[in-house]
Amino acid sequence: MKDLKHLYYFEKLLEDANNELVRQAQADGRKCIATVCENIPEPLLNLPGTFSVRLRAPRTGSIEMATYYMTSFLCEYTRALLERAMEGGYQFTDCLITPDGCSMLNRCVENMELLKTMDKKDYFYEYMEIPMKADDNGLNLYTLQCRNHILKPLQEKFGIDISDEAIRRAVEEHNRVCELIRQIGAYRKEENPRITGYEFHILTMATYVAPKDLLISRLEETLKELETRKPDEKNPCRIRVVLVGSEVDDVDLVKLIEECGAYVCADRFCYGSFPGRDRIELTDEEDVLTQICRQYMYRGQCARYMNQDKIQERRSYIDRLAKEYHADGIIYQQMKFCDPWAYERMVGTHVLREDYHYPVLSVDRPYAVGNSGQLRTRVQAFVESVELKKIQGGGR
Repeated sequence: MKDLKHLYYFEKLLEDANNELVRQAQADGRKCIATVCENIPEPLLNLPGTFSVRLRAPRTGSIEMATYYMTSFLCEYTRALLERAMEGGYQFTDCLITPDGCSMLNRCVENMELLKTMDKKDYFYEYMEIPMKADDNGLNLYTLQCRNHILKPLQEKFGIDISDEAIRRAVEEHNRVCELIRQIGAYRKEENPRITGYEFHILTMATYVAPKDLLISRLEETLKELETRKPDEKNPCRIRVVLVGSEVDDVDLVKLIEECGAYVCADRFCYGSFPGRDRIELTDEEDVLTQICRQYMYRGQCARYMNQDKIQERRSYIDRLAKEYHADGIIYQQMKFCDPWAYERMVGTHVLREDYHYPVLSVDRPYAVGNSGQLRTRVQAFVESVELKKIQGGGR
């Protein structure tokens, strides 16, 4: 297929946490609000005068110093973030807000604070408690935490407007980005898709790490371009898979999977579009903050939520995605030493195989995949096994 006009630009944005659009927004006087987890409602970080970035560590090399502080038993994502912070890689941020999505993230950010990695006047850290059950009590906690650890500090430290009107404007901008990502992603349903999973992952990730308003025009142009883009006559991918599990910000992972012949037709992972790029619907019948928190909590698919309804929903959600996007199988991945997703992957893999009857490849992986020969071999074997089943007429 002909290259997308802005793909190289989006790829370049992802090469550095302090990317071109981050620098542009800060030159305009806006404050950079950093976070490390999908459980933070993004519109609350993108109020007039602010913009959000979710931290990542592109081009990760050695993480020895972070391992010294955090031990080798904690996930490589948190260690890579701490290593990059100690290198001075996040000096461009103006504050860091983290939820207790897992104890490892908290420990990572606590080390950043204790080691004084952000040498900046008025820099502050906020730690949020996130509910483990999606119910009325959980919503009350979530709303209170967002008010006390996001809105109040932004107003007190930076003088940010936190009115319902300001939040509604941020939601409108958020929804526009979500609409564009959803419309672009819908082309993955085609029998011979006009966009690759790798390309879509690049576009989606950019919306998490750069000011959203500065991305909209390029996303609109990309959507327009896709309307007339012609796919290759023969799709090089032999099967279609949903990629699910823990945090994925390494673009090489999706590229490796597709090079092995598995088209990533849908994504349910941290940094993915499901459910992270769902619209937020607001009414005039309730305060805006509560409405946002309710939708984030009830639609969230994070393994932190432990009530049985949410646990069962995570499997049925994957099933719905697989059916809607015509997947032949599931790749269930988890970063090494990620406790919440380790248990979720183990049980989820069994349930998706036995109860939903999907072929499932279950893997744990490093933060930076690179050109992993072992992972490549496993994906290739999975592709061949699913393809053989299809040829034999077994389908799923």
